[in-house]
Amino acid sequence: MTMIDDHPLRYALVNELHARPFPSLEVPCQAVYVAVKEPQAAHNRDRDADRAHLLALLERHGAPHPQPGATHHAARIGKHDLKWESHTEFVTYSAFSKGLSAHAFDPRAAEVFPADWLAQAPGRRLASVLVRVEELPEDLESVKARIEDWFVPESLACSWVLDEAAIIVGDFQIDPAGHMRFAVFVRRGAGARRVGRIVQRLCEIETYRAMSMLGLGRARELNGQLNALDPQLSRLVATMADETRPAEETLRELLEISAGLENLAVRHSFRFGATGAYEAIVNQRVQILREARFNGRQTFAEFMMRRYDPAMRTVKSAERRLAEMAERAERAGELLRTRVDVERSAQNQKLLESMDRRADLALRLQHTVEGLSVVAISYYAVNLAAYAAYPISEPLGISKGMMTAALTPAVMVLVWLLVRRIRRSMH
Repeated sequence: MTMIDDHPLRYALVNELHARPFPSLEVPCQAVYVAVKEPQAAHNRDRDADRAHLLALLERHGAPHPQPGATHHAARIGKHDLKWESHTEFVTYSAFSKGLSAHAFDPRAAEVFPADWLAQAPGRRLASVLVRVEELPEDLESVKARIEDWFVPESLACSWVLDEAAIIVGDFQIDPAGHMRFAVFVRRGAGARRVGRIVQRLCEIETYRAMSMLGLGRARELNGQLNALDPQLSRLVATMADETRPAEETLRELLEISAGLENLAVRHSFRFGATGAYEAIVNQRVQILREARFNGRQTFAEFMMRRYDPAMRTVKSAERRLAEMAERAERAGELLRTRVDVERSAQNQKLLESMDRRADLALRLQHTVEGLSVVAISYYAVNLAAYAAYPISEPLGISKGMMTAALTPAVMVLVWLLVRRIRRSMH
């Protein structure tokens, strides 16, 4: 039986749906998470360097290596389950271990990723997260006490998630050791994969929040540059109606501003586009947690609305302002080009009128020259005719002067007719 051929990417695309499964975590446990990003042009980074850095960690523990070209890998390093993922602009390392440290959020837990190994990373640390997962006690007052003891009250976000399957807590503050901290209190009986999903989503929220906030720095830088260009553009638009200033000069300055705006758009378009995508992921990850208020505290969604959304609006405002200024410059350029075309048309009209006048003068001069040429030709023709008629003038008793006078009108008429005929034949 003949089978139809599969598309060469069919299996790869299906496998991508299952490429990054959620971890399966038993309570109690803890997670250490690190995201590393190149400071510049991370989407075009050397991915072989990322792989080499991963292999350096795996070789310390004698763990198996990933397949060539892999974008994710799982291995056992010591007492931790390692999960590595390569994304468009960054790579992430997650280490999960059973049990809890004696002290909550003990910085020594992060030593699963050695300091000397991290220092050799092909990039910079973008996010570092410690997640503590423990069973939810029946006495919720003890949970409140731990929350107040572990986190900063001013920025604390705390909520029930997934139909009150667990309580998640975080203050989005970086502790003295350089880590972001989240606590998860899980109801007894919650599945290991559900716990893994909660932990991974918390790590993703922090990572994509950090990635999207990179656009805020770009937006502030861009606003400063637009603040310098905006008055120049406004001044040029205001002087467009000034007829004393050459339109070409104004158009040249406007083209310089337009080129500057286009350069800014090229430099910032990728970051702004990525910021919008990361913002959407953050909001989606928060929404699927299905939060409910706990103890009157603000939820993660409310925290994002108050602290995160204004930054994203700033980025969108800068992006929109750049687009609007580029459109203003384009419209002004079109108006100036129209003015230049009108002025050139007027100049061409004057040139044509000047050419018409010169043609008329040339025609008059031609007529004058033709008249003079008739006289000159007639002069020589009369002399020739007189010489020819002299032999017969004496028998007829006509003097030379009378013979010349009689020939002159006839010769001039003949010459005039000849010149006129030649001119008509040329036309």
